Amino acid sequence: MASPDNLDAQAVANARAMWARDEASQKMGMEISALGLGHAVISMTVRTDMINGHGTCHGSYIFALADTAFALACNSHGPVAVASDCQISFLRPAMPDDKLTATARQTYHRGRTGIYDVAVTRVDGQTVAVFRGKSRTIGDVASKNGEIPS
Repeated sequence: MASPDNLDAQAVANARAMWARDEASQKMGMEISALGLGHAVISMTVRTDMINGHGTCHGSYIFALADTAFALACNSHGPVAVASDCQISFLRPAMPDDKLTATARQTYHRGRTGIYDVAVTRVDGQTVAVFRGKSRTIGDVASKNGEIPS
């Protein structure tokens, strides 16, 4: 049986391999703050090109941040995992120049199914949104060329 340190190191390697292919999240300015088995912390600063007609951060960017943290957390186990269901509740607005942090943690994992809760917060500690994602593994670890197994 692998030691907890080896499991965590492998989880970080799995998540980083996925991150290396995630051009969309990187172009939105997301940065990894922490990774581990079943958890991830990702940050992003709200830019002016992310602002909606109400002068606040467009919800799709908040969702994308939460979804990226969820994806890294559920793919830390190794097999390719995809979202089978997710839901977000927006609690308060994020404004231009707000630094948002999405903290994902695994709450359930058995067989091919996982459930992850993600809190998106501002630097002042206020929660902007809460997200729950359900994952389903669909195959072995992704190949080096980025293909997802069928």
